Amino acid sequence: MKIAILDDYGNDALRLADWSGLGEVSVFRDTLKEHDELVERLRLFDVLCVMRERTPLPGSLLERLPQLKLIVTSGTRNLAIDLDTAQRQGITVCGTELRKTTTAELTLALMLASQRRIVVEASHLAQGHWQQGLGRDLAGLTLGLVGLGKVGQQVAALAKAFGMQVAAWSQNLTEATCLEHGVTYARSLEALLGQADIVSVHLVLSPRSHGLIGREALHHMRPDACLINTSRGPIIDNAALLQALREGVVGSAAIDVFEVEPLPNDAPIRDQELIDSGRLLLTPHLGYTSQQTFELFYRQMVEDIKAWRDGNPIRQLE
Repeated sequence: MKIAILDDYGNDALRLADWSGLGEVSVFRDTLKEHDELVERLRLFDVLCVMRERTPLPGSLLERLPQLKLIVTSGTRNLAIDLDTAQRQGITVCGTELRKTTTAELTLALMLASQRRIVVEASHLAQGHWQQGLGRDLAGLTLGLVGLGKVGQQVAALAKAFGMQVAAWSQNLTEATCLEHGVTYARSLEALLGQADIVSVHLVLSPRSHGLIGREALHHMRPDACLINTSRGPIIDNAALLQALREGVVGSAAIDVFEVEPLPNDAPIRDQELIDSGRLLLTPHLGYTSQQTFELFYRQMVEDIKAWRDGNPIRQLE
C-alpha cells in the first residue's frame, strides 16, 4: 500500500505511532489548497490519513483520485469529506476516537491568558520592562457560552470551578438543558452578549452559524468584554471583530481558529498594535493539538488501516 499522511505540521505521526509493515508511508507537513496540486500529490496513494479538516476532500477532488481506496480521519466526524462521493467511488472512510477535554482546557487557558495579560506582560518582561497594566480575575465574572454541547458543558464546569457565573444560548438550547448543567438560560444571542464579561463560542459550523457573530452582534457586547473562539473560524466575522476592537466596541479577543488555516502572514487579523497592547491574542488552532490526543489519533489510524487491510471491522464516523 501507498499511504499518505497529510498536514503533519509538527512531524509527529511517525514519532507517535508504529507504521511499520503497512506499506510505503509518505508524510506531508504542508497544506495544499489548489485541487490540481493536490491531485498531483495524491493521485498514486491508496490510503489518505487526514488531520481533521486541515485538507478538505470534496467530491470534485475525490473523483480525480481513482487509486484511492481508504480515508482515515482523526476524530469521529469530518464534515470536510464528501462521504456520498466517497461511497460512489468505492472509497472506505473511517475515523478515530477523540479526546474530550483538550478544547475546553485551551478555552480556559485563553481566558486566563487574555484576562490576566499573561502573554503581553511576559513579552514586556523579556524586553526589560516590568508591570505595564492590570488584568482581571475570572472569579465573579459572567461567562456567556454560545453553544452548550459537549465542549460547552466542560467549559461551563471549569468556569464555575474558577468562581464564574455561566449563561448560555444557542438556536436549539432549552432552559431544561441549562438547568441540568447549572447554567443560566439566555433567551437570545443579544441577551447573552449583553450580560457577559467573556463570550466563548462552542458551535458546530453550519449555514446557521456561519457569520453568526458579526457587526450587529458585536455591538451588543460590553465595551470591556472579551470574545473567545476555539470552535470554527467562520462563525465570527473577523473583519467586523477587528473594527470593533479598534473602535473600542469590544474590549479584547482570543482567537484560536481561522477561516483559512494555516493563517496567512498577510491576514488582516494579524494586527500588531492590538496584539502588542494585549487586546488580541492569536493561537494556531491549538484546541485539539496535544501530545495525548495526537498519540490517540495516529495509533488508531494505524489500527484502522490494519483492520481494513485484514477485512476486520473499522471505526465508523458519526
